[in-house]
Amino acid sequence: MTIDFANLKKAYAEHEEEFKKASLEIMSSAKYILGSETEEFEENLGNFVGNKYALGCSSGTDALILSMMAMGLRSRDEVITSPFTFIATAETIACLGSKPVFVDINEETYNIDPSKIEAAITENTKAIMPVSLYGQMADMDEINTIAKKYGLAVIEDAAQSFGALYKGRRSCNTSNFGCTSFFPAKPLGCFGDGGAVFTDNEEDYEKLKAMRVHGQTRRYVHKYIGMGGRLDNLQATILNIKLKTYENDILRRQKVAESYNELISNDIVKPVVKEGRTSVWAQYTIRVPERENIQAQLKEVEIPTAVHYPIPMHLQECFSYLGYKEGDFPIAEKCASEVMSLPMNPYLETEELEYIANHLNKLL
Repeated sequence: MTIDFANLKKAYAEHEEEFKKASLEIMSSAKYILGSETEEFEENLGNFVGNKYALGCSSGTDALILSMMAMGLRSRDEVITSPFTFIATAETIACLGSKPVFVDINEETYNIDPSKIEAAITENTKAIMPVSLYGQMADMDEINTIAKKYGLAVIEDAAQSFGALYKGRRSCNTSNFGCTSFFPAKPLGCFGDGGAVFTDNEEDYEKLKAMRVHGQTRRYVHKYIGMGGRLDNLQATILNIKLKTYENDILRRQKVAESYNELISNDIVKPVVKEGRTSVWAQYTIRVPERENIQAQLKEVEIPTAVHYPIPMHLQECFSYLGYKEGDFPIAEKCASEVMSLPMNPYLETEELEYIANHLNKLL
């Protein structure tokens, strides 16, 4: 049995005719950037999430950069975030000349531990950037309370949690800025790069909109320093098609996760979704000892696995200038040495899940 980790081919096949028709219309129109298709998608995004404003952009990484630019982040400013994440989270802070400040994570959810945030706040702190890892939102109420106390902005890195619920509210709708990614392998993915920023603040939205096009408020009039961060119409069209059935895709991913939970031995550390929340299961991530050995044995029976992520940010060479060392964030380091993601997509069949679980259980 050969199992596909993300199964993007089936994702395409489900809407193939609609994708082809829409793509041909875009290409023949010769209107490729920021057209009516993008505007329609942004409206649908805002309605789905529940925000007043949604802005499509060129990637999840650029969504983070645009948010921090809109809030006026400067050099020497500090942003508190998680050391256990994809590099874009911390990289974007550094790209703007600011300082990423790391705080250890919760061992069950893998998201930033809010009880440790206040100790990291200094006079230079300007924002908190929680990451909603693997599909489940961070502890947004606690984080927002701390932010309000100290006058800080909150930027949710929701690249992996688009569509998840936190006490009835969607990911990207619980903070000053919500940022997500539509990278192809994400739960809602396009056919290239794409992302979005969400806010309820009109002034911030107008800044974001201008900064997405080099700070331009009208042709060749530049009010802000900006960037080329536009979403193209083809990606917006693809995402609009997929958004129509996204709720069902989320349900299917949740059923896959429920099956894993039932089939995998309780001796294995399985994901935990906290009460009052849902996950969109960007990844189904367990923790195992002797990970490389287990991965190798699963590979022999054609079960793909992945590690998200093997090296925490504070131990990456590019962040050595920050002065962190091994042992500074022990939970993140422990999790990074043990996490292993299993195939996760809405199309996994019962026999495939049983095959994965049976082989995994035999190894542990």
